[in-house]
Amino acid sequence: MTTIIPFGPQHPVLPEPVSLKLEIDNDIVVGALPSIGYVHRGLEKFIDTKDYNQTTYICERICGICSALHGITYTRAVEKLFNVEAPERAQYIRVIVGELNRLHSHLLWLGLFADGFGFESLFYECWKYREGVLDAAERITGNRVIHSISKVGGTSKDLSKEHIDMLLKLCDTLEPQIKNIENVFVNNYTVKKRLVGLAPLSKQLAYEAGTAGPTLRGSGNAIDSRDTPDWNIYKDLGFKPAIEKDGDCYARTKVRITELYDSIKIIRNAISKMPAGEIAIPIKGFPTGEAIIRTEQPRGEVVYYVKGNGTKNLERLKIRTPTFANIPSLLLMLPGVKLADVPLIVLTIDPCISCTER
Repeated sequence: MTTIIPFGPQHPVLPEPVSLKLEIDNDIVVGALPSIGYVHRGLEKFIDTKDYNQTTYICERICGICSALHGITYTRAVEKLFNVEAPERAQYIRVIVGELNRLHSHLLWLGLFADGFGFESLFYECWKYREGVLDAAERITGNRVIHSISKVGGTSKDLSKEHIDMLLKLCDTLEPQIKNIENVFVNNYTVKKRLVGLAPLSKQLAYEAGTAGPTLRGSGNAIDSRDTPDWNIYKDLGFKPAIEKDGDCYARTKVRITELYDSIKIIRNAISKMPAGEIAIPIKGFPTGEAIIRTEQPRGEVVYYVKGNGTKNLERLKIRTPTFANIPSLLLMLPGVKLADVPLIVLTIDPCISCTER
């Protein structure tokens, strides 16, 4: 005989209001059904009241963790409507800020994951290193969370020599710090005992379920929006997707750690190759037509669809976030696992309900 129990939306391990109805037999999960809508804000409809420039700030407020990449993706989509490209220097600045966003998001996640194991000191260590990233972002953009550096036509702020020196120093400092915590997440006996072989997702199933981000690449799929024509600049920065083949919780953890090193490498390469010049071009008129842009957020691919009708307001804004894509694969992972393992499995997709429900 099975029992239905609620998991979330409030749970000591969960940073987000994830709500699942779990069907269990003794302590084994045999089925799961998600329940969403707790933090729905109607932001896609709210853009009716704002012009296309003001909408940038709405998009950045979809999520506090990946706000910069939401703003960057939206502004690139509107630029596609205008059939213009931001100056090359602005594109490099967007890459640098986007990778800072990825660094702080992954370090935040590693801290929360450590907390899920009960490793409180490791939690504080991860978040201490994250503070350095947030300090750098604040010095560049003026804010720790909502950066507002990307605008239609380019960026609102440039990188000075002091900013560049600070970023290079951050990279030099952060690399050994990541090595310090990597040893625990990769080699610790307790971590490996809990994660290796837990909730495996095959390469084919992960692809067919529409999975995104580290969850997808942890199953051996070398799919990353940074490796597509949607953002050609990454090809010049020596980027290659980080993948693991086992598809379990341990593999998804290793992908995120590898991506921390990749982000540091990308920032260094972007600084060395960033050209001089303008950071923005003037945009005249109002957007018309349709455009779709994809960007790789920390949790996976985000898709922005925009439709302009020749007025200052967009006719339609539609966003597909990575957590929305990863929830179906989460439901495939849960049957057959112990109830005690559910919190860790949920954390490995790094859910963001704020993004999902908007």
